[in-house]
Amino acid sequence: MSPADNARDRLAAVVLDRLWDRYRDRVSYVRDYETLVASHGGRFVNDHIAFRTFALQQPPAGIISLSRIFEALGYVGAGAYHFPDKHLNAIHYQHSNSLFPKIFISELRVWELPPDAAETIFHATQPERESLSLETLRELSSLKDERATDAAEPNLFDPIVRYFEELPWDIPRRDDVELLNHVSQYAAWVLVHGYNVNHFTSLINSHGVDSLSDIEKTVAALKQAGVPMKAEIEGAPGSKLRQTATEAVRIDVPMREGSHVTPQTWSYAYFELAERGETIDPDSGERRRFEAFLGPQATNLFEMTRTS
Repeated sequence: MSPADNARDRLAAVVLDRLWDRYRDRVSYVRDYETLVASHGGRFVNDHIAFRTFALQQPPAGIISLSRIFEALGYVGAGAYHFPDKHLNAIHYQHSNSLFPKIFISELRVWELPPDAAETIFHATQPERESLSLETLRELSSLKDERATDAAEPNLFDPIVRYFEELPWDIPRRDDVELLNHVSQYAAWVLVHGYNVNHFTSLINSHGVDSLSDIEKTVAALKQAGVPMKAEIEGAPGSKLRQTATEAVRIDVPMREGSHVTPQTWSYAYFELAERGETIDPDSGERRRFEAFLGPQATNLFEMTRTS
């Protein structure tokens, strides 16, 4: 991912690389994009990584389910967002090492859903796996005072990766998933995918070649290469943030039907593209690249994982 200043940053980079590798294996459009950028002589960096969660009270869950891990790895909260129509909150985090991708974690306000949907989520997520222990978080944080080495801390790396990649509750019932999907496709997505990566995002600004210098050129090249894209680009030309995405891939996920567990095809993830413009720093008056997010644009991108 990025150069590591200490053992904590090294571990963060290795964890993010692992999440990227798993996501890349599942989302073929990422490999198409990599081939395209390389063929143009460009490069790219990941702008941000997104995760989805349920906001629950018993046990407490939601953004905090993941944020404490990232905070222990050197990330700090940098912006909060609200999506009333979708019953979502989100916070984005930035690392003290500016070369690391931003993290965007959203949560579904379960108590705002119809009672049958809220009860379905509550029962389907019980019992939820325990969060990483305070001792583990303490160990993660203390790594900032240690020198970076090539070895990832296996006693820390393995449980962190499992926490993201393994479903935090029992395999869901197909009836529950379909009920939730009629109310909130976001809810159905979280129930079947848990804390797996929702999407990675390429920063258009990093391409470094004229042929892919803006989002329009990049989208046109991807379409020509046969990659299915979102119909619209969010954000006007010249604005401080423009975004679009590939369509979401579908993968097989396990669901329970009676006493049997069977694979069912469900929407998983898309690959997002972001072009960042400049904004004026209110304190210094200097022009700087806009590094936050815009609520209305993210609202439309949430819909990319809808399963009909």
